[in-house]
Amino acid sequence: MRKIRVLVVDDHTILRDGIRVLLQLYDDIEVVGEAGDGREGIDRARQLRPDVVLMDLAMPGLGGLEATMEIRKESPESRVLILTQHGNKEYVLPVLKAGASGYVLKKAAGTDLVTAIRAVSRGESFLDPSVAKMVLDGYVSKELEQGEAAGFDLLSDREKEVLKLVAEGRSNKEIADLLCLSVKTVMGHRANLMEKLGIHNRTELVKFAIREGLIEV
Repeated sequence: MRKIRVLVVDDHTILRDGIRVLLQLYDDIEVVGEAGDGREGIDRARQLRPDVVLMDLAMPGLGGLEATMEIRKESPESRVLILTQHGNKEYVLPVLKAGASGYVLKKAAGTDLVTAIRAVSRGESFLDPSVAKMVLDGYVSKELEQGEAAGFDLLSDREKEVLKLVAEGRSNKEIADLLCLSVKTVMGHRANLMEKLGIHNRTELVKFAIREGLIEV
């Protein structure tokens, strides 16, 4: 049985030792090398061509983000699995864009780390559950904003006028008076524009109007 060859990159020796001891418990995984910073990690990855590089992010000198980008460029066959204490999006999203195949928090159970190593070695992705939720929420939010922006182009000039006035807090009666329309017509425009934008309450309508520069805060 071919073992999964792992390179551990972390600036804490005691942590590297602990990971090595943990992974020795599994017959299908082998730690083939260690590195104490990003630059050394790149050099070791180039020499050893591991299946998985277990990478910390915050290290002195060259950090994990830069090292991940370089390793993915020089050794594309090596998958990078981030193991870090940082779980906020300021760390997660850039390193995933840099080419990391997985992201595990150091507070995770040892079995989760092993599962992640096996997954990325097969060419799959693995995200810590809390990280996965954050990434998904960000993706959905981005998709919604893109959908709203596309819907804005479908609005008629009159619907855009109504949108702006609604976002400013005007009542249907006030809008009708300002635009010389009937209240019923204003309500129709309002319903149509909200349908096109996929927005169903005034609060979201105000947020959208601010993003589009129709009104100022």
